[in-house]
Amino acid sequence: MNLFADIRALTVDALAALAAEGVLPPDLDTANVAVEPPRDPAHGDMATNAAMVLAKPARMKPRDIAEALAPKLAADPRVASAEVAGPGFLNIRLAPTVWQTVVAGVLAQGDGFGRSEMGQGQRVNVEYVSANPTGPLHVGHTRGAVFGDALASLLSYAGYDVTREYYINDAGAQVDVLARSVYLRYLEAHGEAVEFPDGTYPGDYLVAVGQALKDKLGDRYVGKDESVWLADIRDFATDAMMDLIRADLARLGVKMDVFSSEKALYGTGQIEAAIAALDAKGLIYTGTLAPPKGKLPDDWEAREQTLFRSTAYGDDQDRPIRKSDGSWTYFAPDIAYHYDKANRGFDALINVFGADHGGYVKRMKAAVAALTDDKVPLDIKLTQLVKLMKDGEEFKMSKRAGTFVTLADLVELVGPDVTRFIMLTRKNDAPLDFDIDKALEQSKDNPVYYVQYAHARVMSVLRKAAEQGLDVSESALARADLTKLDHAAEHSLAAKLAEWPRLVEIAARTHEPHRVAFYLYDLASNFHALWNRGNDESTLRFLQDDAATSLAKIGLARAVSLVIASGLGILGVEPAQEMR
Repeated sequence: MNLFADIRALTVDALAALAAEGVLPPDLDTANVAVEPPRDPAHGDMATNAAMVLAKPARMKPRDIAEALAPKLAADPRVASAEVAGPGFLNIRLAPTVWQTVVAGVLAQGDGFGRSEMGQGQRVNVEYVSANPTGPLHVGHTRGAVFGDALASLLSYAGYDVTREYYINDAGAQVDVLARSVYLRYLEAHGEAVEFPDGTYPGDYLVAVGQALKDKLGDRYVGKDESVWLADIRDFATDAMMDLIRADLARLGVKMDVFSSEKALYGTGQIEAAIAALDAKGLIYTGTLAPPKGKLPDDWEAREQTLFRSTAYGDDQDRPIRKSDGSWTYFAPDIAYHYDKANRGFDALINVFGADHGGYVKRMKAAVAALTDDKVPLDIKLTQLVKLMKDGEEFKMSKRAGTFVTLADLVELVGPDVTRFIMLTRKNDAPLDFDIDKALEQSKDNPVYYVQYAHARVMSVLRKAAEQGLDVSESALARADLTKLDHAAEHSLAAKLAEWPRLVEIAARTHEPHRVAFYLYDLASNFHALWNRGNDESTLRFLQDDAATSLAKIGLARAVSLVIASGLGILGVEPAQEMR
């Protein structure tokens, strides 16, 4: 049930009728005709841009189209009035029975209300987190994990077949640094005094790894040259870090479907196959790159390299894929990894990167476009930095990690639900100040509390009604006489419920799960406003002396809780049954 889609269909049918009558030209393209909530609720329940977008192709004044369209819309029993405003805006007010039908639809469909089939038959791969396996996840990773997981859930809710994937960067120089750092902790476990040179990882989280290595190998590598132990300890350390990362993700309720290894691409021919595919398209050549813009580095030397012609697909410059010494650049295995994803049959790829990967976006999109002949789109979402705040100042607390606040620290402090919701209160590409005091506050200024409180209030109404002997089962509420919902405030709340299916499709189409968090806050605000009005107007209270009226009003409240639970489910947050 999507009321906005229904009224849009009514509008398109009315336009077709006007064309059949000769009022409008035939075969007008109505693809851009939209029906949406008006900016000012005082103007009506919905508004359509039909007259504005069709004026030019119809060679008519927008107001003339709107005045012809208005009576067609008003003739439908769902429409109370259709009013022309300004140069051609058309504001629509719906009949009260429409809002009662919306509530009935929510109660009938339950958690299915708002689910969409827009993604049916389409497979989407969402890659997120993909942190280097060199330590625990930090607050920046937390934002990417929450955003990626919520986006995957949103797309699944909208009908897509979604795969959640983590790409393990376990083949780069940073993994060698990890191995050397673990070796120092290994020596320390044997009682040796060690110092951590610059560039190594001094965090206490490696103490247990060093001890575990000692428990497994004894003194086998004590005093041995790096060439003897580096490969083995690198594998051991990487596995230990991935266990740590999986545990961190579990704290947030994040579970990946696939973990892909960069190291597994080497020696298998996959990198060579991907580069050969680009070469077959004439996109690989040997050349020299221009020096970096701005100040020329002292050690700059023009070197002949193997390059990918990424400028053919919108990049700013061509990119090296093989160094002058014959080894692959870090970009080459990434090309192969995305080639593998495309070959696995996904219809679309989404990557969630940290803000520091902004310069990587164009080259990666160019590679995927080239490999798939523009058939598999790649959307790269960047998550900006998170600043933890407490008592009005930036908050730093983690010694275990060495230099940063860990995901585990944050979840332990405020809990997974609060962490996830707050991380989605800003668009992914906007910086986020995470105020710990506000996150723990029980007030309207804490959005997760405010939304959870709305759900808990509905649960309390259901419990109280049951204590009074009312049957408030799902089936009983589905049979309630909703014509008793006759107050404008109740209609306003139902109108907000009606926005949910439309909101889901917009958020899924734009890959913006923060829209769900914003919507839930607005829905909770509308619900709390109705609750508070009931303190002064007894007819608006959910429990009335008349059982039939109570069931109708409780049905409205239950509809709110169902939508809140669905939205929180997308965000990965548990709906509260009561507030403590």
